[in-house]
Amino acid sequence: MFGAIRNDADLAWAIAGVSRYFDNPPGQGSEDAERFDILCDLIEAYENRHYPIEAPEPIELLKAHMEMTGRTQSDLASLLGSRSRASEILGKKRALTVDMIRRLNKEWGISADYLVQPYRLIAA
Repeated sequence: MFGAIRNDADLAWAIAGVSRYFDNPPGQGSEDAERFDILCDLIEAYENRHYPIEAPEPIELLKAHMEMTGRTQSDLASLLGSRSRASEILGKKRALTVDMIRRLNKEWGISADYLVQPYRLIAA
């Protein structure tokens, strides 16, 4: 049927193999569904190994999440307790605390694994 993806030509073949299912998903439990799942796993493994995407630093991730979800600095202020605190966090003048990370994870669904990564603060 198919094997490991070893190069970009194999990757292109695998992507072509799954792209036909995007507009017409295979039926659950079918042979095509199994093929789709296996090819997706192979593609993901190859891309992770050869084209890794570095996670953004915590504040850039927070800003991107806010933009994608339509949240504002006021929304962040409500979550963190004050406008000045939200401004300091977004301006990298204050570090996220464990409590802030927990709230962002619980209330907004941002992965704590990414928020706990170290980042540089801007000196005042």
